[in-house]
Amino acid sequence: MTRMRSVDAAVLILEKEGATQTFGLPGAAINPFYRAMKDHGGIKHILARHVEAASHMAEGYTRAKAGNIGICIGTSGPAGTDMITGLYAAIADSIPILCITGQAPVAKLHKEDFQAVDIASIAAPVSKWAVTVLEPAQVPGTFQKAFQLMRSGRPGPVLIDLPIDVQLAEIEFDIETYEPLPIAKPRTTRAQAEKILTMLTAAEHPLLVAGGGIINADAADLLVELAEVTGVPVVPTLMGWGTIPDDHPLHAGMVGLQTSHRYGNATMLESDFVLGIGNRWANRHTGGVDTYTKGRTFVHIDIEPTQIGRVFAPDYSVVSDAGEALATLVEVAKEWKDDARIPDYGVWAKSCQQRKGTMQRKTSFDVVPIKPQRVYQEMNKAFGPDTRYVSTIGLSQIQAAQLLHVFKPRHWINAGQAGPLGWTLPAALGVATADPDCTVVALSGDYDFQFLLEELAVGAQFKIPYIHVVVNNAYLGLIRQSQRGFEMDYCVQLSFDNINAPELNGYGVDFVKVSEGLGCKAIRVFEPDDILPALETAKKLLVEFEVPVVVEVILERVTNVSMGTEIDGVVEFEDLAERGLDAPTAIALLD
Repeated sequence: MTRMRSVDAAVLILEKEGATQTFGLPGAAINPFYRAMKDHGGIKHILARHVEAASHMAEGYTRAKAGNIGICIGTSGPAGTDMITGLYAAIADSIPILCITGQAPVAKLHKEDFQAVDIASIAAPVSKWAVTVLEPAQVPGTFQKAFQLMRSGRPGPVLIDLPIDVQLAEIEFDIETYEPLPIAKPRTTRAQAEKILTMLTAAEHPLLVAGGGIINADAADLLVELAEVTGVPVVPTLMGWGTIPDDHPLHAGMVGLQTSHRYGNATMLESDFVLGIGNRWANRHTGGVDTYTKGRTFVHIDIEPTQIGRVFAPDYSVVSDAGEALATLVEVAKEWKDDARIPDYGVWAKSCQQRKGTMQRKTSFDVVPIKPQRVYQEMNKAFGPDTRYVSTIGLSQIQAAQLLHVFKPRHWINAGQAGPLGWTLPAALGVATADPDCTVVALSGDYDFQFLLEELAVGAQFKIPYIHVVVNNAYLGLIRQSQRGFEMDYCVQLSFDNINAPELNGYGVDFVKVSEGLGCKAIRVFEPDDILPALETAKKLLVEFEVPVVVEVILERVTNVSMGTEIDGVVEFEDLAERGLDAPTAIALLD
């Protein structure tokens, strides 16, 4: 056995578990851990400017590639409380990240010592496990259990709090014989798969709803295979976007109140059977449950037992890892197809494609100030199928989901349930860190962009290039639209006359100067025909300077985006596409 500090053992375990990318800020109470990382030499670290941002970087890093686990590190007290939003965002979307905090000495925990706070109790509601380690010899086992918990069942984050004396204490530890603990994954039995397929094949208009659990299970190929074997169209959720390419003939469109397609909602309303895999029936997907479920039979597959029946009671359910479920379903479906036991759903699939080719929203607007729809049209032209998009919340995120195209899993990276403003920028840095050879494009409204704007300096310092499209209407646009129901426009305007930038004409913050001051490149666009050239220039600047490039587009102040309270009652505020020229980058052209 080798004698070493407990933090040295912890760092060795990070390497053995394959988690070697960290994001964070050092501080007095976590300095021993940083010393251990320095001594080890194999743990990479990116210095964030805010600990909340570091937690979002870790989440973006995890989401970008199967098997990744991002690590966020901070000192005691406020560093831990700054991580809470990141933990919430991660647990809400079933994303594993490991947060590590320093802490006051064990003997001082009850003495109101400087920056001593019970972070484990604070973090517990938004973590799979939050623990303060009181005994040095428990550090290896704590880290071992943390990785097992993050990967088992419904994935999620863990926080480990390390008092400084625990970090410095020496223990006996042998990394050579260390092994990660086994990961528990519930499986679908053949009998369960046969029952599901019996129910599906009894339907005339079945659909598959593909959730984020399929992406977590790295099982998108199996989903597409199941759809192709059965001929059943697929509706991806926002978290499952990319599980089937947007241009696949069995992609039926997204469903919901906001981040949805007109043809997706219409197809859902025509269906009579829905098999949900790795999804959670989120309220912005379903809208009113009565409208969503009326006249349809539902089967729900989810890895988390308590998720079954949480929103509504399905007609049948199976607790299973999405990948395991799809593998068994594909195996049985292939046998049934060979035995001619699966109906021909060609007419149904064709009707879904007909809706896809006719129910489009208009994007081709030439007016000034620019309409946001035109931005997404030009983004579709500028960025190819390998682009990884990152977004969070707001009218920009909603309209992007309505109008952009995604063709691969983990290429739409979005804070789905929590939606914390400011998430986009640091998450994009995490994604770009995980996949430095990919084009990463973040999308923010002007308010989301301002929340953690200082993190642009991180991208400049560590050479993490990505493109950040900022659609600027100088408004809290989504909240302004929501306030229409209260007949007010109150405390939502971000506009002011900037005495240093009169050319902005009242749009407030000069994002170009701020971005340049933080070491990045930036372009501002006022005219619709200048959007595509600006995006093409941004791609060249990425290669030349290897820093984030901000493309700010000045929009019209007020745009009401398509949304509603029921999937059969989405309100369209703009003209719809009537011909191909109205939506030239639509996934299925009108003519």
